[in-house]
Amino acid sequence: MELWPGAWTTLLLLLLLLLSTLWFCSPSAKYFFKMAFYNGWILFLAILAIPVCAVRGRNVENMKILRLMLLHIKYLYGIRVEVRGAQHFPPTQPYVVVSNHQSSLDLLGMMEVLPDRCVPIAKRELLWAGSAGLACWLAGVIFIDRKRTGDAISVMSEVAQTLLTQDVPIVPIVMSSYQDFYCKKERRFTSGRCQVRVLSPVPTEGLTPDDVPALADRVRHSMLTVFREISTDGLGGGDCLKKPGGAGEARL
Repeated sequence: MELWPGAWTTLLLLLLLLLSTLWFCSPSAKYFFKMAFYNGWILFLAILAIPVCAVRGRNVENMKILRLMLLHIKYLYGIRVEVRGAQHFPPTQPYVVVSNHQSSLDLLGMMEVLPDRCVPIAKRELLWAGSAGLACWLAGVIFIDRKRTGDAISVMSEVAQTLLTQDVPIVPIVMSSYQDFYCKKERRFTSGRCQVRVLSPVPTEGLTPDDVPALADRVRHSMLTVFREISTDGLGGGDCLKKPGGAGEARL
């Protein structure tokens, strides 16, 4: 059955009308639209970045290209990212960065503060995320299989060994709760602000493997304290800040 002339135009207009109605009348629909565009846009930008990054091959310097291409996303969503404490990054010596994890929106904050030649560690599932996975691989991202505990422990043990043998400090980075503008449980994604706080380096000089658990607890405690401080400062708290599973739950 053939459609009469102009039928496709009519269907398109009806579809646009339906989408517009959902956008203005349904916060849940707006949430899903925004998340779909967020993920789709990142995949598209990765496609553009891959040929440029491929010139160098797998190289951590390619992370500068990805960062440059992703920095504008916060403007599309009306998110203001405030970075404080960037002066705490050691200017000459190597260091290890640790950060809290909340959702895929962490990317917005990390791109604001990611140091040059920083090699991120990511879950292996990201490697198979289409163009984004390939772009990350070209940027030198280290992928670990969280289901294969032995592999993950091996990577983390190597990091810990480097910390102790070369006296490499730890630089914690804390991103405030996204509850000001985002909550997966409530299907809410609006505009707002996020504060990224770079904490003072934690020295590891003189420590032994036996000191690692206490060191990890100390770093986690300091990060959690700052997370609570910057997540309630002027934001008034909220369900997503208090309940597990919300964007405000820091996984440290």
